[in-house]
Amino acid sequence: MTDSVQNDEQEMPETEVAAVGARISISASDDSVRSADEVERITQDLISALKTVYDPEIPVDIYELGLIYRVDLDDDSNLDIDMTLTAPGCPVAGELPVWVENAARTVEGIQDVKVNMVFDPPWTPERMSDEAQVALNWW
Repeated sequence: MTDSVQNDEQEMPETEVAAVGARISISASDDSVRSADEVERITQDLISALKTVYDPEIPVDIYELGLIYRVDLDDDSNLDIDMTLTAPGCPVAGELPVWVENAARTVEGIQDVKVNMVFDPPWTPERMSDEAQVALNWW
């Protein structure tokens, strides 16, 4: 069984923390090995960890920028993360996924992390949260 974290407008599982462009939600299915409290803790800790990673050209963290598209957490506590960049030619395209992986590995209980770079759909400023828009004076 896989618990899912998605960054789109689909129906979301029980635990949900949303920003305009970043939505993290991990749910415990009826047969999951995780309790609802643990699911909530992992979700909050993962968000906190992702918020420590910044795009070096933009003074906003990758979570608020909406660069995380999908996260799956399986019953073995392995994370599979799809993320994107603000632009495919980003100078840290090779490094940013490693930063995300390292940040996610700090979450207690996570066994392994795989970060996939995706460009579909392309990132747009509409994926940014209100917090990111305020930080960048895009109001």
